[in-house]
Amino acid sequence: MFLHRLFFYVGGLAILTLGASLTIKADLGAGPWDSLNVGLTNLMGLTVGGWSIIIGLLLIFLNALIKQSVPEVSCAITVAISGIFIDGWLLIVFDGFHPLGFYPKLVSLAVGILLISLGIATYIQARWPLSPIDDFMIALKERFKITLGTSKTIGEVLALCLAILLHGPIGLGTFAVALGLGPFIAVFSLMWERVLIKRL
Repeated sequence: MFLHRLFFYVGGLAILTLGASLTIKADLGAGPWDSLNVGLTNLMGLTVGGWSIIIGLLLIFLNALIKQSVPEVSCAITVAISGIFIDGWLLIVFDGFHPLGFYPKLVSLAVGILLISLGIATYIQARWPLSPIDDFMIALKERFKITLGTSKTIGEVLALCLAILLHGPIGLGTFAVALGLGPFIAVFSLMWERVLIKRL
């Protein structure tokens, strides 16, 4: 059981950050949260992964306010792993990867969106510490009694507004991620639920 959950947790985070890296590399506008991190990197230095860790730590306390509970410090583990993964993808694996032309960029963007959605739907199955961004999605869902897809879309739109203020890379990709993640996460989550039910 432990190895099964570890596989979903680490594998999901690896897939998620791989997808995020592909959307950034597509250069058609990063997803709202990634655009926020890239904007902060361009303005203040540090790496994209470094800023994702800082934003994640801040969200831990915001989520606690929404849930009216104590901060879930364990989420910092997911924050750290995700930050390391995304810097690994961007600075090592895809350092020389720069798709040229609109259609190659569009493919990179589309694959990235699917991988982010699959990654989120995968690692939350482990029922281990969530990314503060995804915990934010869960907090909104539970507090306001809305669907997972709707709460994710709300979070992405809020991040989009902050990214615009900080001059992050906004474009077609930004809106595609903001509007596309929620529905795809719902689809992949349902897929995993059916697979796990059959295994049980």
